[in-house]
Amino acid sequence: MLEAAALQGKHIVLGLSGGVACYKAAELTRELTKAGATVQVVMTEAALQFITVATMQALSGRPVYTNQWDGREPNHMPHINLTRQADAVLVAPASADFIAQLAQGRAGELLALLCLARPIERCPLLLAPAMNREMWAHPATQRNVAQVRADGATVLGPAPGDQACGEVGDGRMLEAAELRDELIAFFQPKLLAGRRVLVTAGPTFEALDPVRGLTNLSSGKMGFAIAHAAAEAGAQVTLVAGPVHLPTPRGVQRLNVRSAQQMFDAVLPLAPAHELFIATAAVADWRPAAVAEQKLKKDGSGRVPAFEMTENPDILAAVARLPEAQRPWCVGFAAESEKVLEHARAKRLRKGIPLIVANHGPSTFGQDHNALVLVHEGGETELPAADKLTLARQLVAEVARLAPRRA
Repeated sequence: MLEAAALQGKHIVLGLSGGVACYKAAELTRELTKAGATVQVVMTEAALQFITVATMQALSGRPVYTNQWDGREPNHMPHINLTRQADAVLVAPASADFIAQLAQGRAGELLALLCLARPIERCPLLLAPAMNREMWAHPATQRNVAQVRADGATVLGPAPGDQACGEVGDGRMLEAAELRDELIAFFQPKLLAGRRVLVTAGPTFEALDPVRGLTNLSSGKMGFAIAHAAAEAGAQVTLVAGPVHLPTPRGVQRLNVRSAQQMFDAVLPLAPAHELFIATAAVADWRPAAVAEQKLKKDGSGRVPAFEMTENPDILAAVARLPEAQRPWCVGFAAESEKVLEHARAKRLRKGIPLIVANHGPSTFGQDHNALVLVHEGGETELPAADKLTLARQLVAEVARLAPRRA
């Protein structure tokens, strides 16, 4: 999930050490530049065996550096100059040997040298390991990874999966889009650090018979964006999702449900363990009182089956009524078709919650953009139309500002 110019104004030094995963660095460079960053590529001698300078220079639009004695720098000090304007150094792939060099403080090539010479307090180092699963699991590698973490580096991955050697296991470098998202998340303020957030998202499906049911047009995109933004902000996030086909945001624990009753049964036991509850799901108000055992078929008579309906449990209201010691700070959503603010104000009071987020449902369901109004005791805050991840970040910032920490 990417909004325009997420890395606008960021200057990234992208380092490539040796490994087959260098092919992913080409796509990563494209992803970072599309997100607004400038990318300065630095390659080790080993990396040159896997991908060319010409490729990386064409994709980054900048000269590639490979040698600490590069005469293009007036002072012959690329290891100093390349990081002084950088917002971060990202090494992807970071081989076992390169991580060992950093752990031991060795600097035999330009890339390791600039990692040591960077201003640590304002130029963070991120490493994306890529190696065989046995190399990753080796005690020496694990000691070195622990050491670089202790020295302040952020380690991204690795991931499990098929490896170039034909084996399967941990050691794959994260994909380009995953690394792009990790870098974007790294720069987000950690406004919810240490807090636990429970989010519901998507529609519910209320069965009429084994193949049909009642649902709505909610895509789940807003709720998934909120889970994504809360995780970026440092929260531990649990996402309870209705029937949608969306990828789980990285670092988020996901539970899938189908009906409103299933969502209620999942949320209520979880709520006391969370400090914040953001009820984004478009939960059906009613369900059939009885579900037909077999498919309801037309019989040619023109008669339409009659359904007795019963009210679904109110998930948000039930959480808001929990004893104070167990009750998370609650945020509701009001997706209305008319009189949006009027209905949202009334819903906030009826549910007894501190904040409700109002929007015009029919114009935003399934879309990538939205516009929100936050209704709370202190008044109303408008969040103008934007992509849903941008809005989610703005909402998370407001929640962090308004919600007191649990004692």
